Amino acid sequence: MIRIGLIGAGFMGSMHASCYQALAGRGDFQVTAVADAEPERAAKLAELFGADVYASADELIREADVNTVDICLPTYLHCETAAQAMKKGYNVFVEKPVCLGLHEAERLLDLQRETGAKAMVGHCIRFWPEYMELKRLADSGEYGRLLSGVFKRISPKPGWAWNGWLHDPDKSGSAALDLHVHDVDFVRSLFGEPDRLSAEAVKRDGANGHVFSLYRYGDAVVSLEGGWDYPETFPFEMAYRVSFERATAVFSSAANPSLRIYETGGAVLEPALEESVAGEGASGGNISSLGGYYNELRYFLDCLTSGREIDVSTLQDGYESLRLALREIAAAHGPAQAKEELR
Repeated sequence: MIRIGLIGAGFMGSMHASCYQALAGRGDFQVTAVADAEPERAAKLAELFGADVYASADELIREADVNTVDICLPTYLHCETAAQAMKKGYNVFVEKPVCLGLHEAERLLDLQRETGAKAMVGHCIRFWPEYMELKRLADSGEYGRLLSGVFKRISPKPGWAWNGWLHDPDKSGSAALDLHVHDVDFVRSLFGEPDRLSAEAVKRDGANGHVFSLYRYGDAVVSLEGGWDYPETFPFEMAYRVSFERATAVFSSAANPSLRIYETGGAVLEPALEESVAGEGASGGNISSLGGYYNELRYFLDCLTSGREIDVSTLQDGYESLRLALREIAAAHGPAQAKEELR
C-alpha cells in the first residue's frame, strides 16, 4: 500500500487533500499522516482520512508510517524536506517550482540517482484538460508546424499565503518562479528549449511582479506573460493562443467555452475535454475546481501502484524548467545579476 504523508496544510495541501478524497478507490493508497506548523490545520485535514498529526515535516518523515510524501510547503522549504524524505527511501511529490536555485535542484537529482526514489514535480498545467489538448495537437502535427504562440497567466496579488511567504522573493522567487513558471514549464514541454530568449520584468518592492518574455524556435516566436501585481479585485486568468499552419487554438479560463480551434477554411471547433472532477477545493488561491491537481496526483499514484516509471513532470523536468525561468530573470536584469540568479 502507498502510505502518504501530506506535508503542509495550507491552500495547496488542502487542495491535495480534496484530490485524495476524490481519488478514493483508485489504487491502493491511504493518507496516513499530515504535518503542519499550525497543528489545528493539520488536524482538520487529518480528520478526513483518520490520519496521524505531526507538528513538522521533520517529525513526520522521522516517525510516521509512510512510504511516500506529498510536499506542499513554501518553496524555500522544498529542497531540505524532499532530501530528507529521499534519504529515507520515500517516494516524493513536491510542488512547483521544485526549488529556488539550481544547486538545490541538482542536489535532489543526485539523491534520486543514489536512492532510486520515485519523484514528481507538481507542474499541474501539464494535466489541465485545455493544455493537455494543446499538447496533443502539437505532438500529433495534425495542423502543421508552429507559427507563433502567446501564453498568459495573470492574477491579483496573493493574500492567502502562510506568513506572507509568497511576497518575500527570497522564499518564493516572486511571481517569476511561483506563477510564471507554469507557462515556462508548459512551453518547454511543447517545444523544447528555445533557440534564444529575451525577457523584461516589472519590479516592485524588490520582487519580480510581472514578467514578459519571448522565445525563438526557428522562425516561430512564442511570448509568455505572467504576473500577480494587480489589485485583489482583479480576476485571475490563464490563457493561450497558438497558431499552427492550418489552425489556431485559443483558450481562456475566463471564456465559455474555454477552448476553440479555428481551422483554416472556416471551421470552428469546440473540442470535448475531460470533465473536471468535482471537489471541495480549498479556500484562497485562484482555482476552484480540482482540475489538473486531481489529474497529476492520479498519474502519480497510478505510476506508483503499477510500477510504471514517472515520465511526465519528472524531477529532471522540474530542474530544466527552473533553469529556463532563471534564464529569463537573468535576461531581464542583465549580466550583472545573471550569476546570482543562476546560482
